[in-house]
Amino acid sequence: MPTASHDIRVNVATTFVAEQSDPARNRYVFAYTITIENVGEVAAQLLTRHWIITDASGHVQEVKGDGVVGVQPHLEPGDSFRYTSGAVIETPVGTMQGTYHMLADDGVQFEAPIAVFRLSVPNVLH
Repeated sequence: MPTASHDIRVNVATTFVAEQSDPARNRYVFAYTITIENVGEVAAQLLTRHWIITDASGHVQEVKGDGVVGVQPHLEPGDSFRYTSGAVIETPVGTMQGTYHMLADDGVQFEAPIAVFRLSVPNVLH
């Protein structure tokens, strides 16, 4: 008997927020827009998030919590959910990665990985 497909795709776009940043005080603010798409065969709800944010000095922040931007979106197959949030780091370059903990309508709990992505002030990296 084949098993149902649980597959969540996560796409990320980042932006440096210069007007909220203060390089003289080692404050670099980034916005990130996430698109979560259910490319599987079973509806699923995003229950929690876990982020690992690392700056260029190796300082790591871990963020865990319920949902994203105050909601726990339920995605039918083919549905997507987009939101924008932000991160503050102490260097002009850093990375983020993490997971979304999902609960499928068939009762299966699974992790949707968020691949590492770069936070970078424009023109800092070539």
